[in-house]
Amino acid sequence: MKRVCSGLACLMASAGMAHAQSVTLAGDITTGIAYVSNEGTNYNWNPYAANPGLGHAYRFLDNNSTGSRFVLTGTEPLGGGTAATFKLADGFKPSNGAFAPGAGGRLFGVQATVGLKSDTLGQVTLGRQYDPMQYLVAIYASDNDWAGTIGGHIGDSDNFDGSFRVNNSIEYMSPVWAGLQFGGLYGFSNSAGGFADNRIWSTALSYTNGPLGLAVGYMRLDTPDSMTNQTGAIGALNGVPSTDDYSNAFTTNPFGAGVAKQQIIGAGGAYSFGKATLGATFSDVQFNYLDATKLELRNYELNFKYAITPVMTVGTAYILTTGDFDAKPGTPGKTPRWNQINLGMDYSLSKRTMLYLVGAYQRANGDARYASLQPSLLPLSSSREQAVITAGIDHRF
Repeated sequence: MKRVCSGLACLMASAGMAHAQSVTLAGDITTGIAYVSNEGTNYNWNPYAANPGLGHAYRFLDNNSTGSRFVLTGTEPLGGGTAATFKLADGFKPSNGAFAPGAGGRLFGVQATVGLKSDTLGQVTLGRQYDPMQYLVAIYASDNDWAGTIGGHIGDSDNFDGSFRVNNSIEYMSPVWAGLQFGGLYGFSNSAGGFADNRIWSTALSYTNGPLGLAVGYMRLDTPDSMTNQTGAIGALNGVPSTDDYSNAFTTNPFGAGVAKQQIIGAGGAYSFGKATLGATFSDVQFNYLDATKLELRNYELNFKYAITPVMTVGTAYILTTGDFDAKPGTPGKTPRWNQINLGMDYSLSKRTMLYLVGAYQRANGDARYASLQPSLLPLSSSREQAVITAGIDHRF
């Protein structure tokens, strides 16, 4: 005889399960208005092609601050300092309620994990998630503090702004031992015929001691967003373009070839003294493309913030990106360079609500023909310069 759960019985069962574990719904809503000095029609840094200009623009700009999202987390104590955990998160655009492009158009595109956590041994999570460099190294960049997405390194080539997440992954994060913390991640290709076809692995190490924080990390991606394996660790799911979060100014080269291998070495640190914090980051990013061309980018950032009052903080940052592009035989190589300045101010109305004002200016030099203050939000400039000023509100719940 088939048993059917009545409404009351299901409610009682759900109440019992809810009592056994802690489930929390939280999130963030952020949006604002922006002025963009110059916009072109292309999103790729291509130094060989023209980028017709569209002029300046006034925009309703979603998600510059922290990204609008809702997060459902759960913890079930298992005894002995061990617990089962889960986290489901997705991004959205307050301007129209749509899924955020950064979430890849998925139901839980920001994060979807389940795992085990121990007070003494650390945490293991499985699912779609960020890599350990995002947690330990990228936190020292100004875009992850007060500048927001427009203050990121050009094209988010080092993924410090978290443009892409990792599917099919298992990640370990250690507890903090004497100021040290370690993280490691492996994203499976899920391909029987190509173990390395669209896989990723990453590791990071951090050290904190009072006002000082330091971190280093490494990431390697093999044929990310592979056309022959679209259920792998990185990129579009089953070839659906709206689910592709591995897409920026450098994920295809100027000749249209995709990435065969990407490697990222990153480091960061900060020191706080009184009301001020001085920070710095460095990343070396290497793209090996499928047509045997190569691009290496080096991102240097120095940032500073100061708490004028308990509710008002100002910040500034300087970012230099230098590059070397080894082109096809018979085609001259290129040495692009970009300079960028970020300025920002946060004003807290409460513990959960903040107003922000952020400005960023970038100039392309050398063989870089176009400025680009974050292609995930805006088109490249049609000239060597681009400036963005945005003001908005951020509310956490």
